[in-house]
Amino acid sequence: MKKISTLLFLVFVSLNANEFNPAMQEYIDSLKQEAKAMDKNFVDFDAKRGEKIFSTKSKGKNGELLSCQSCHNENLTKEGLNIFTDKNIEALAPSVNPKRLSDVKEVKKWLKRNFVDVYLREGNALEKGDVLYYIINQ
Repeated sequence: MKKISTLLFLVFVSLNANEFNPAMQEYIDSLKQEAKAMDKNFVDFDAKRGEKIFSTKSKGKNGELLSCQSCHNENLTKEGLNIFTDKNIEALAPSVNPKRLSDVKEVKKWLKRNFVDVYLREGNALEKGDVLYYIINQ
């Protein structure tokens, strides 16, 4: 019986691990509205598209060829390093760092800053949502 209880608990935790908190879900919903306004065929964000955005290199800040992985690494469960400041970056994956994707103000600030650093422009609603779906699944 104890094994079944433990198994059910683990299944419950894993099913809920990839959910946004209520404040973040409200932000996601607002991004969905923006994305729908941009494209009437928009259905939902996509983690695979988010992974592509996260890993694609672009001529970014200081003319360097960058991707989000340049500082956050390919494995988001590991600590990263800001290549401009040499400061450590806590793991981005919410599965190992529950603080991640928990504060809307912080998420908005870092999405804006990092899109500008990597792509020299602010990300649109579709891109932000896709990246957030990718990160929440790490």
